[in-house]
Amino acid sequence: MATAGFRPCGDFKSDYASDTRIFDTAASRWWCVGGVLLLCLLPVVSETVFDLKYELSLLIQIGYLGVAALGLNILVGFTGQISIGHAAFFGFGAFASPFLNNNFGIPVFFAIPLAGLMSTAVGMLFGIPAARLKGLYLAIATLAAQFILQDFFGRADWFSGGTHGAPAGPFTIFGFAFDSDASYFYVVLVYVVALYLAAANLMRTRDGRALVAVRDHYLSAEMMGINLTKYRTMSFGISSFYAGIGGALYGHYLGFVSVEGFTILFSIQFLGMIIIGGLGSIMGSLMGTAFMVLLPEVMDGLTGALAGTPVDIALGLKDNLAYLREVAIGVTIILFLVFEPDGLAHRWQQIKAYWKLYPFSY
Repeated sequence: MATAGFRPCGDFKSDYASDTRIFDTAASRWWCVGGVLLLCLLPVVSETVFDLKYELSLLIQIGYLGVAALGLNILVGFTGQISIGHAAFFGFGAFASPFLNNNFGIPVFFAIPLAGLMSTAVGMLFGIPAARLKGLYLAIATLAAQFILQDFFGRADWFSGGTHGAPAGPFTIFGFAFDSDASYFYVVLVYVVALYLAAANLMRTRDGRALVAVRDHYLSAEMMGINLTKYRTMSFGISSFYAGIGGALYGHYLGFVSVEGFTILFSIQFLGMIIIGGLGSIMGSLMGTAFMVLLPEVMDGLTGALAGTPVDIALGLKDNLAYLREVAIGVTIILFLVFEPDGLAHRWQQIKAYWKLYPFSY
């Protein structure tokens, strides 16, 4: 029977290579490459045509937070561990890179990855209890790590500057300083692309599949010869590395790092990013981060639109804006858990499948 003019209605993968490739289709790969190229043009457009400094600052924020959120997703979403102290490792990287640069003269170009490695060592140290703890007990252990490191930041004047904080020099290469949003945007973009590709490739390897096996059924994984202690500790190390890199990018972007920014609330926000984006999804980590960063902007626009209306008078939106932001984040997380527990990434996959298989999208 002739099949000319027909296309397959479904997703057929006949070999292991096609099942583990990063991009499902060539079109999706070229869309991704095109998107990165358009982002590369954004700073040029900002300086020549439109004033997009504020938009660039938001994208930079999405970038370094997205790197840290991806690390947490590797730990929570792919390995099935839990951490409510991720902000502490983010803060360690934020302090470690300026510490190396200010005290040892190491260029920021090298200090950022070294800060990631230092954060890895600290994360693996606190990840040792993960070999024997799980669930609520592991959550309490990571909560202890949050408070221990937070107290360390406040007391270790030699490392973090104590309560006074620490200055963070600009990112420089061959004497050129990336000290503006337009230039630093490229630094963050390079790290985002490199680390997201590294994470995608990690999940295609034997170690990546072992992490997922530990999450799905640790007893079966152990029976198959997977070393639970090794991979649980490894996941904490990888997660801390990503958090440290994100924190270092954050510190050198602001130019100053203070201990007040790395609280337990910040750790909860990181969890919100990966829940909203989608647990166990690399793309979802970035989508959830973008959602959490842009949500306060939407709230600002909403309160501005309602200014002077009866709703504003009754609720006092302008006076309670900070409170309403926290309420919006909490409500959003609850709504996603109830109505879309797989996150934005799953919804995006459903939308793509609908149009790919239309009109037989059922």
